[in-house]
Amino acid sequence: MTGISPQQLTIDIGSHGSITALLTKPARATACFVFAHGAGAGMNHPFMATVAAGLAERGIATLRYQFPYMEKGSKRPDAPVVAHAAVRVAVAEAARCCPRLPLVAGGKSFGGRMTSQAQASVPLDGVRGLAFFGFPLHPAGKPSSERANHLGDIKVPMLFLQGGRDSLAELSLLEPVVKGLKRRATLHVVKEADHSFHVPARSGRKDSEVMTEILDAFETWVGEIGA
Repeated sequence: MTGISPQQLTIDIGSHGSITALLTKPARATACFVFAHGAGAGMNHPFMATVAAGLAERGIATLRYQFPYMEKGSKRPDAPVVAHAAVRVAVAEAARCCPRLPLVAGGKSFGGRMTSQAQASVPLDGVRGLAFFGFPLHPAGKPSSERANHLGDIKVPMLFLQGGRDSLAELSLLEPVVKGLKRRATLHVVKEADHSFHVPARSGRKDSEVMTEILDAFETWVGEIGA
C-alpha cells in the first residue's frame, strides 16, 4: 500500500454546518476522485481507506468526505437536499485542492446515489464522470429500478462497479438500466461478490483480489474517458 498520509480538511456547508474530509494526493496524480461513503459507515471505513490507498498507487488522488449526519454521529442519513449540498461542496473543495486535475465523483452505495442525484439535478462543476462502487438500485428484497430514473438526465460517462451477488442491485434489473444509458455507462460485474465486494471462500478468490480487480477497472475507465 501507498505510504501517503491523508491530509485532513474541514469543509463548510453553510446552514448545514461543516464536515471533515481526507485528501490523499500522490505526487504525480492524473485525476482526483471525490469519494462519498455508504449509508452505514463513514470515510474512515476500511473499504474507503483501501480504495483511496489503491487509487493513489495508480496515480489517482481521492477526496473522501463525511455527510453531515455521519459527522454528527447519527445513524439516520441526511435528506437528499442536505446530502446533495455536501456533494457539491466536496467537489468544489477537490477542485480547489487539485486545480489542474480532472475530477470524477461518486461513491460507495448511498454516497454514489446521492452524487448521481446531485449531478442529474444540476451538473457538478468540472466533473467529467461518475463512478459507483455498488450502486444501490433497490432495497434488499424489494427489486425495482425506480432509483435509476434520474440517471437518464446525466450527460457525463458513468462507471458501475457491481458485485454479481449484490442484493441491492439485481443484475436482471441493472443490466437493462445500463444498456439504456448507451455509451454513457459502463458496467463491470465482479463474479460472486456481494454489495460489500466480499466473495465466498468457494469462489477460490480473496477479497484483496477483488479489490485489485475493481481498482484496475476504475483506472482503465478513467483513462478511457480522458479524465
